[in-house]
Amino acid sequence: MLNELSIIKKGKTGRFSSWDTTGRNTDSWCIGPGESRVLADINGPGAITHIWMTQTKHYRECLLKFTWDNAKKPSVVVPLGDFFCLGHSIVNSFQSFLFTASTRHNHCFNNGCALNSYISMPFNEHAVVELVNESNEEHLQYFYIDYENFDEPKTELGYFHAEFRRANPFGGWGAEIEVNTSEANIINKGELAWDSNYVILETKGHGHYIGCNLSVTNFKGEWWGEGDDMIWVDGYKWPPDLHGTGSEDYLNQAYMMQPNAFLRNGSSVYEHSTNGYQTSYVFHIENPIRFEKEIKVTMEHGHGNHLANEMSSVAYWYAEVPGCVASPPPVAKRLAVPRDNQGDWLHDKRNQCPGKEISLNAEMKRMLGK
Repeated sequence: MLNELSIIKKGKTGRFSSWDTTGRNTDSWCIGPGESRVLADINGPGAITHIWMTQTKHYRECLLKFTWDNAKKPSVVVPLGDFFCLGHSIVNSFQSFLFTASTRHNHCFNNGCALNSYISMPFNEHAVVELVNESNEEHLQYFYIDYENFDEPKTELGYFHAEFRRANPFGGWGAEIEVNTSEANIINKGELAWDSNYVILETKGHGHYIGCNLSVTNFKGEWWGEGDDMIWVDGYKWPPDLHGTGSEDYLNQAYMMQPNAFLRNGSSVYEHSTNGYQTSYVFHIENPIRFEKEIKVTMEHGHGNHLANEMSSVAYWYAEVPGCVASPPPVAKRLAVPRDNQGDWLHDKRNQCPGKEISLNAEMKRMLGK
C-alpha cells in the first residue's frame, strides 16, 4: 500500500457527505423512525475507499446496507456499531488496520463516537450505501463516503461482503460447568463440531474470508473462551482445513483477552471495563482464507460448546460476484442484554434469539451426572 502512494494513476476522487447544502452549519441528516436513506449512489467502475460516520446513539438499531452492481439484494447488512467493530451499542476508542473509532466516552453505551472504515470496496457498475433507522425515534447522522472512479472495470477485484449473526443465548449443553475443568473436556470432533459450533460465516461462492469481530455478553463472569476455531473450506471433512487451539488464540492473543487494540487483532470493547461486555476482532490481512465453492467459519463456545453466553459476530469477506447475506434479527432481538443496578442480567425471553440447542450425547450426560 505505502509503495503505491507515489504512483500517479488515472482516476477521479469523489465524496458523498452530509454537508449542509444551504451553506449553513446543519451538517447532519435527520433520518426518521423506520426510514431508509441513501447516503451514497455512485456510478462505476470504482471503489469506496473510506467511510467516516459520527452519531450519538442507535448503534444496534440502525443498519448499514451496501448493494453492488444493481444486485437484487445487498451484500452488507450489519448494525451500525457492529460494522465498525463496536458491539453491544458500546463506544470506545481503538485503532486497527481496517477500522478506527474515537470517543471521549470510552466503554459507555450510546455516546458520541467517530467511526472510520478503510476497507476497499470495489464495484464495476454501481454502488448504493443506505442507512436504515429501525429505532422508534429520529436519528442524526454525520457522514463522509469517499470513493474513486476507475477508467475501466477491474474484473479481478472481489466484492466486499459483511454479515451479522447472533445467538442469545448460545445453546450450550452445560452452562453451569466451569471452563477448563475435566467436566468440560468432552470430545468435540467430526459432525458434532460441524453441527454444534457457533457459526461466524457460512456462504457459497468463490472468494476469500478476511476476518471478523466477535462480541460476547459474559453472563457467568468467568473466562468465556477455550473454544477452538474450526474453518471448513469447500465442504465438510475431518479434520477441517484450519483447526485452531482456542478462542483467544484465533484472536491472536493468549491467556484470555487483554485491553489492547492492534492493527490486525485486539479488543475494541474490553469486558473488565464494561462489567461483562467484550468485542474482539481479527483480520486476515496477509493470510486471507481462500475458497472456491464455499466456506464455513466456526468457533466452539467454551471447549465442546458447553457455555451459554450471548454471542454476536460480523464476518467480512470478498466474493467473485455480489451475493446476498443473512438478515439481522429484528431490532428488539439484537439489542444488548442489560444489567440492573445490582449487576444482575435482565433476560427477557421475548427478545431472545436463541442458538440451536445442542442435543446431549452420552459423554455430555455423564459429565452432567445424568
